[in-house]
Amino acid sequence: MRVKCFLCDKIESIEDFSPLAKKLRNRPIHTYLCDECNTRIESKTKKRIATGNFKQYKSSRKIEKEF
Repeated sequence: MRVKCFLCDKIESIEDFSPLAKKLRNRPIHTYLCDECNTRIESKTKKRIATGNFKQYKSSRKIEKEF
């Protein structure tokens, strides 16, 4: 399966039956990041967390499951 990184527009190939390929096929909201962009974002996020100014906002709604 050919995928395109949405940040740098690099085109890569991944296995057709990998869990990532299945996730991208079945849920179009998920986007693909190449390894370079993923590590760059990860390192910058860790730097922001280390400063103490990083706030992670969570949804104000609680999801209730009915059984």
